[in-house]
Amino acid sequence: MQAEAVLAGLDPEQRAVAEATRGPVCVLAGAGTGKTRAITHRIAYATLTGVVTPQRVLAVTFTTRAAGELRSRLRALGAPGVQARTFHAAALRQLSYFWPKVVGGDPPKIIESKLGLVRDAARECGIRESDPSRLRDIASEIEWAKVTQHRPEDYMDAASRAGRKPSTDVVEVARVYAEYDRLRRERNLLDFEGMLELTVAVLHDEPQVLRQVRDQYRFFVVDEFQDVNPLQKMLLDTWLGDRDDLCVVGDPNQTIYSFTGATSSYLLDFTKEHDAAKVVRLVRDYRSTPQVVKLANDVIGRARGDAAKRHKLELVAQREDGPDPVFSEYGDDTSEVADVARRCRKLIEEGVPAREIAILFRINAQSARVEEALSDAGVPYVVRGAERFFERPEVREAVVRLRGAARAGGDAELDGLGLIQTVRHVLMGAGLTDAPPDGAGAARSRWESLAALAQLAEDMAVDNPSAGLDAFVAELEERAAAQHAPTLEGVTLASLHATKGLEWDAVFLIGLTDGMMPIKYAETPEQIEEERRLLYVGVTRARAHLHLSWALSRDPGGERYRQPSRFLDGLTGKAGTPTPARVDRAASRRTRRSGPQPCRVCGRPLTAAIEQKLGRCEDCPAELNEEILLALKDWRARTAEERREPAFVIFTDSTLQAIAERAPSTLDELAQIPGVGRVKLDRFGRDVLSLLTGR
Repeated sequence: MQAEAVLAGLDPEQRAVAEATRGPVCVLAGAGTGKTRAITHRIAYATLTGVVTPQRVLAVTFTTRAAGELRSRLRALGAPGVQARTFHAAALRQLSYFWPKVVGGDPPKIIESKLGLVRDAARECGIRESDPSRLRDIASEIEWAKVTQHRPEDYMDAASRAGRKPSTDVVEVARVYAEYDRLRRERNLLDFEGMLELTVAVLHDEPQVLRQVRDQYRFFVVDEFQDVNPLQKMLLDTWLGDRDDLCVVGDPNQTIYSFTGATSSYLLDFTKEHDAAKVVRLVRDYRSTPQVVKLANDVIGRARGDAAKRHKLELVAQREDGPDPVFSEYGDDTSEVADVARRCRKLIEEGVPAREIAILFRINAQSARVEEALSDAGVPYVVRGAERFFERPEVREAVVRLRGAARAGGDAELDGLGLIQTVRHVLMGAGLTDAPPDGAGAARSRWESLAALAQLAEDMAVDNPSAGLDAFVAELEERAAAQHAPTLEGVTLASLHATKGLEWDAVFLIGLTDGMMPIKYAETPEQIEEERRLLYVGVTRARAHLHLSWALSRDPGGERYRQPSRFLDGLTGKAGTPTPARVDRAASRRTRRSGPQPCRVCGRPLTAAIEQKLGRCEDCPAELNEEILLALKDWRARTAEERREPAFVIFTDSTLQAIAERAPSTLDELAQIPGVGRVKLDRFGRDVLSLLTGR
């Protein structure tokens, strides 16, 4: 590719970034403004014009997925030799390479999770802590102390100054921290923070190593610079030395990891540290519709604090108009997630792929109700972060099969089929079928994994029609190394903190009440502002459809003590100055008119979702004709096979049980059973009634 061709198609600000091939450069890039495009084209332009060779470039990202995407884009731009890694991956690579030369012996074993060692350390301190969440809290405190460079002996003072309030007393945290470090050294273990510290120590203590590293890397790019912590900054400064070929990219409006020790001060003060720095602002938003962009600007426009004063980024929408954001108020959490599931199903029926829909929440504990509601609505879903894709047994098996087929000349064996059919043929041996299996358990999960690999082959064939099995296997191996998983077919469920760098056509932000957004633990002005930025990140994930909702009580019939998030004041039409955003209160009015459903056996108010579906308490007796239930399941299996859909999409087991128990004789009676709904009533209602009345 010619150098000038790399600049084609860039907007003026992106082009300014690409042409600023010598540092220092600071890119303030708003959400959806094409920052990855800008920095990859900058690197490619620098290598193609001879400013630097690809092997001398180190691009640092914060996730393996982002690093993998960066490498893929650079290959396409003609710069395949660039090193794109996370801080930890780059440090581990250097440490592993130099360890035999400067230290010798067996290197420490890297531990990915601190929990096991924290549990052992707590026991050594006489603390019998069985609650995993408390252990995770202690591990988080140890991680914070390490990245901010505080030792066990000064942890308590540092935690007090920082306003940290862990669930475990700081005195006990300090004791466990000290014992944790002792056990780690005794067992020759190294955590991620220790890996960065040790890399810095080796570089400082071994001048010849430092010279070699600095000779290797002369051109640095750091993405998400607002999330750098003191330990990472120390490593970066060690790599850089007195040179200034450094380009940093970040958005102060997306600083959401301060609780882990990250700080936006390095981004905000970059021009103080590098007074000759060139500053470029990217504000043209190519991701979201003007309606979404306006709401995002309104949310962050009320921000307070240093970042808001010094580096305000107001996005400018570049897309055509779309639907207004919708705000919905519900009587209780159950009503909220049920309606969100219904809306997801409607979007899918209207043509929006399930993988292009996301439901985002503040804490992972909110996921359970959503999962149940989606299952009841027959909507497939994927919980982000639940399991690493390439570590799944079926994926490992499939990669082995594909690798073996490639070595055996798989393209020649299946001559004429092309990449797509070749890959599908191999995956069929691992269990891939044309239609997904019934149910939503392990078999369904396995099928979805294999289907994702098949879809990846289709995507590669579209991008590169001449690609063969060797190229596909190489792509899989690189993605596995970077943990860059393909997109699975299903609505994404994720916490707001897990969504950085991601986007969807439709986004549902749920649980937006004071105490959840902002979280009740946020007490200081700085903590409150970080919560506001977290909401901003959630809003800016949406391309077109955006739905924000909250519930006034936890359970049906419960006390309505909650208030909508203070961050929504003036944005929903509920308080302050109305905006064009539409407020949907129909669901709230419905729940206000009716209290909790009573048990049809004992009359007790029903609050659990499964009890509401059955119409009775779980432990109350009920008449159930087993033959009818079996007949319903047989009908469901036949219908699923005919429609080529999973069985749970037709009706879940609990819904079938409720139908068998209640034995409705009319469509109206059938519609009263939770889990049926208008869509399923229209599709399957008469079939179900025919089966029941013909018994």
